[in-house]
Formats: sequence, structure tokens, C-alpha cells
Amino acid sequence: QVQLVVSGGGLVQAGGSLSLSCAASGSIFGGNTMGWYRQPPGKQRELVATITSGGSTNYADSVKGRFTISRDNAKNTVYLRMNSLKPEDTAVYYCRVTEWGSRSDYWGQGTQVTVSS
Repeated sequence: QVQLVVSGGGLVQAGGSLSLSCAASGSIFGGNTMGWYRQPPGKQRELVATITSGGSTNYADSVKGRFTISRDNAKNTVYLRMNSLKPEDTAVYYCRVTEWGSRSDYWGQGTQVTVSS
């Protein structure tokens, strides 16, 4: 069983930066995708960015050029560097790991990111 532990987040002024990390305990088998999602207040959860075990990345249009996703396969950890933060980036951020072979899907606990104007 994989457990995901999220760290980072907090309160920052618009234009500032924050970093998130998500460490997976247990074994992740085979090809997989690690990603970040967020749920703004009163809205549905949405994709922020994903990265495959091969290193291919995908970003939501709203964060392209400002956020960077990366991973350390040896540590089973995914990171999200968020620059030039905007008030509309305020949300609870979640990490997710999906194993391709087993189709197992794991979610970490959310962490609040608040961007003040």
C-alpha cells in the first residue's frame, strides 16, 4: 500500500513563490504518473501538473510558465515549484500517484496554499 505525505504550502503574497513536495512510502511498481491537483474554494478539483516515470510533463494552461513539476524516482517524491503566484492559485493542493499496470490510484492529504493580493 502506498501512502503519500505532502509538505509545503502556506500563505504567500501575490508574486511570491512556494514549493510543495509529496513523498510516497511503500513501493510504486512499474510505469506511473505523479501529479498535483488543486481544489479552489467552491470549485471542483482540477489538474495542475503531471509527470510520468519517464519524465514527460503536462501542465494546466493556467500555470504554464509559472509552475514546475519534478520528481526524484530514487526517493519516490514529486515536487511542485510555484512562482509568480496569483490570488487565483489559492486552493487546497493534492498529490496523486497512478500506477499504469495495476491502475492503482493514490492520493495524498491536501495542503492549503493561500495567495493574498
